Amino acid sequence: MERITKRDYYLSIAAEVAKRSTCLRRQYGAVIVKNDEIIATGYNGAPRGDENCCDVGSCWRDRHNIPHGEQYEKCVAVHAEANAIISASRNEMIGSTLYLYGFEGFDKPIDNPEPCIMCNRLIKNAGIEHVINKIGEVTL
Repeated sequence: MERITKRDYYLSIAAEVAKRSTCLRRQYGAVIVKNDEIIATGYNGAPRGDENCCDVGSCWRDRHNIPHGEQYEKCVAVHAEANAIISASRNEMIGSTLYLYGFEGFDKPIDNPEPCIMCNRLIKNAGIEHVINKIGEVTL
C-alpha cells in the first residue's frame, strides 16, 4: 500500500470542502494548513443569513451573461479563500499554506484554480505564504 502525499491529502480535503459550496457556476474549497495542522476551511457561498444561489435556483451573474472573472462585486458569494481566512486568527496563518480545489458544475475538476485578485490581497495580508492547487504552487 502506498500512502498519498500530504499535498494530495490536503487537496483531497479541499475537494470535499468544495462540495459544500452553494454556487451554481463554480465550487471552490480552501484549506489553510500550518505545521501539518488544519487551521481553517472555507467554501464559496452566500453570506450567513442570505439566500444561496443553489436554493434560489439561479445565479444572478449567469442571468446577466457576466463572464467568469469579471464583476465579482455582483456575485452574492463569499469566496472559499475569504471564508477560510475569516475563520482563523492572523497569528495562526502567518507562514501557512492554503490548498485550493475547484469544480465546474459540481463534477468537473478545474485544473488550475487560482485566487482572484481580491483573494490574493486577503491571502497576502493574512500572512499565508503558499497557495497550492492540483498543478502546483500558485504565484501570488
